[in-house]
Amino acid sequence: MSTIIPQFSDIQDAHNRIKSFIHKTPVLSSNSINEILNINLSFKCENFQKVGAFKFRGATNAVRLLDKKEVEKGVTTHSSGNHAAALSLAAKQLGVPAHIVMPTSAPEIKKKAVEGYGAKITFCEPTLQAREETLRIVQSKTGATFIHPYDNFNVICGQGTSAKELLEEVPDLDVIIAPIGGGGLMSGTVISAKSINPEIKVYGAEPLNADDAFRSFKQGVFIPAGPPNTIADGLLTSLSPLTFQIIRENLDDILTAREETIVEAMRMIWERMKIIVEPSAAVPLAAIIENKYLFKGKKIGLIVSGGNVDLNNLPF
Repeated sequence: MSTIIPQFSDIQDAHNRIKSFIHKTPVLSSNSINEILNINLSFKCENFQKVGAFKFRGATNAVRLLDKKEVEKGVTTHSSGNHAAALSLAAKQLGVPAHIVMPTSAPEIKKKAVEGYGAKITFCEPTLQAREETLRIVQSKTGATFIHPYDNFNVICGQGTSAKELLEEVPDLDVIIAPIGGGGLMSGTVISAKSINPEIKVYGAEPLNADDAFRSFKQGVFIPAGPPNTIADGLLTSLSPLTFQIIRENLDDILTAREETIVEAMRMIWERMKIIVEPSAAVPLAAIIENKYLFKGKKIGLIVSGGNVDLNNLPF
């Protein structure tokens, strides 16, 4: 874990390093959603990224920076979903062994994805303590390098490449909004956006039922997540000291959204745009729906974080 804050030059370096291995995801818009909300939205569709989520950017950057000895021993992490799949595929592409600790409660679609990329899964109880203890056991047996889902300099640099691509394609945005869980995507996004355009407003979006980042940001002290109860299963984790510092110093604000609005936003994207997004990816649109007055007439970019959803367990 690093206390050094990534700079935009680090994100530029990361982009040069990973761009031949990742998808440059499309930026889509919807006239009907724009008319319903009376704003101009550009959706950066990381649901079309490899493994179906932005996480592949950060995992690829981290894996590509391993030294020869680390490559031989492999990588490990604990994750309930998208980071696990992302690290598994990034490791597979480089011929690196991957050892993934997953809670038994992880969505089936995400367990299958990790297995499909050839990683070795060790299951644990669905608590942070169990994850960390199991990870220590796996690390002691394998010597694998731990690549944290978000509290990792190289991961944050990789995640920041999504906002960089968005602003290269749509340079006149007034606002960028990204979902916030552990804060890796949000940290990379705000560093990229504020470096490219210091006048742009950057907001985090978080479920009201898992609003630890919102409370931490407002009170200026790190508040760990309580037991979250939200459909947005990708946003259950607490910030880390590194991501909290970046967000506290750079973000304009964090907005929250109720569960029913997250479902409404998710359904709106599915119906109006004909694309699959997971609940976490709909949280930025939900935050806009609940705070329309803030955004009237603005040009807004949303990071659509992923599209890995259990089709047997839809909320609508």
